[in-house]
Amino acid sequence: MTIGTVTAGPTASGPGGPGDQPVGPAGPLAAAVALPPRAERAERASAAADRLGAAGVEAVAVTWVDNAGIARVKAVPLGGLVHAAQWGVGAAPCFDVFLADDAVTTSPVIGGPTGDLRLYPDVERVVPLAAQPGWAWAPGDRHTQDGAPHPGCQRLFARRMEAAAAARGLGLLAGIEVEWVVALAGDPQEEPRYPTHGPAYGMHRLTDLSDYLRDVLRALGEQGLTVLQIHPEYSPGQFEVSVAPEGPVGAADTSVLVRHTVRAVSARHGLRVSFAPVVEAGAVGNGGHLHLSLWRDGRNLGHGGPGPHGLTAEAEGFLAGVLGALPELLVLGCSSPAGYLRLVPSHWAGAYQCWGLENREAALRLVTGSTGERAAAANAEVKCFDASANPYLAVGAVLAAGLAGLDQRRALPPEFTGDPAAAEPGTVPRLPASPAEALAAYERSAVLREALGEPLYETVLAVRRAEAEQYAGAAPERLVAATRWRY
Repeated sequence: MTIGTVTAGPTASGPGGPGDQPVGPAGPLAAAVALPPRAERAERASAAADRLGAAGVEAVAVTWVDNAGIARVKAVPLGGLVHAAQWGVGAAPCFDVFLADDAVTTSPVIGGPTGDLRLYPDVERVVPLAAQPGWAWAPGDRHTQDGAPHPGCQRLFARRMEAAAAARGLGLLAGIEVEWVVALAGDPQEEPRYPTHGPAYGMHRLTDLSDYLRDVLRALGEQGLTVLQIHPEYSPGQFEVSVAPEGPVGAADTSVLVRHTVRAVSARHGLRVSFAPVVEAGAVGNGGHLHLSLWRDGRNLGHGGPGPHGLTAEAEGFLAGVLGALPELLVLGCSSPAGYLRLVPSHWAGAYQCWGLENREAALRLVTGSTGERAAAANAEVKCFDASANPYLAVGAVLAAGLAGLDQRRALPPEFTGDPAAAEPGTVPRLPASPAEALAAYERSAVLREALGEPLYETVLAVRRAEAEQYAGAAPERLVAATRWRY
């Protein structure tokens, strides 16, 4: 995906100096995740309800994404939206320790049957669902019953990291590619049967499913999303859609909305979809590549600087921080054990810890854009992430690692051109090839521990350990079958 041309980047104001704000859950950044006054929430929700009612909406689905990468939901009738915005909807904290198959583990801080939280819909983001008549969707933030931010809320973590960047005078544009495999409806225990057998990237596939893809485009457009491109991908029945970039939290929200929309359109066509990292053992899987560009005062810091390929010192420091942290970031961006079946060399999955200009085998790909649009389009792509990730954890953790690199004024190592799998052994480090290797790196990461805060850090660790143990020694076919329809 190309992040897309924008006429101006985000502008952020703040102290602007490195290290002015902590990235952890406490301190001045706590204001970024505080609830607005109840009367203000009610007024905004009432205006949203009037707008939704005029559009024929009868109910609102409020979602959050758990640490296993599964979107969970509570729904309210439209008449209950104002109350939900004022008081929240009950959502037990035990969901933080759910696994992808709905088994439940526990952590030192979060887990067990006791306690409750309040899920508050973000009514600024609520939108009627074009493929689900009568329904609207809103992302939710989770707070305690006393109104304090829930320390395990992944969306609030991403908001806090976005605020940490703004406190340094930085804005970001982000986009998450959405790849999926479409199959004929059938028994979940069966191997997928595809509605098209056209060649990879071939017009044949688009012709076979032109009505379906048109309806996907139509639904996304009716929901206010700007689609940059939609096309067949490599594996059987596989497609990808890219939408316009926005702020990091907005990009994470949009990735959730896009997947809901693709799934709903597919159901209306008698099809089912999988966003799982791998749908067939040995095949190219579904990525969840994250694109980011760094901005200050309307200027794209990925262009016009003295560093490699025009990077400014700030952009280089940020990307160096991300590159150096990729082994531990896999815990948040490659959530499922099945993701390591996708993360293999020579599959454009980014299996090696290196960077390069337009290098689709590097885990960090630099994209400058075409001559004449680089000031707007230059960005970097994290290729080793997949669609099992909680998008809020993924964007928040990348921001934390990047800001740490920027504050430390780090420099990128020499870039790598070509396929690192063909390099002399030991020349280019391989990213973790198993959950255990990634978890070991995660447990060494002081940056992620501070940024996430102890409750969220430990809960993520507990879920990843439980799923790693659940599938330890499993044959690829069993692992793929167990996760294929969970995402």
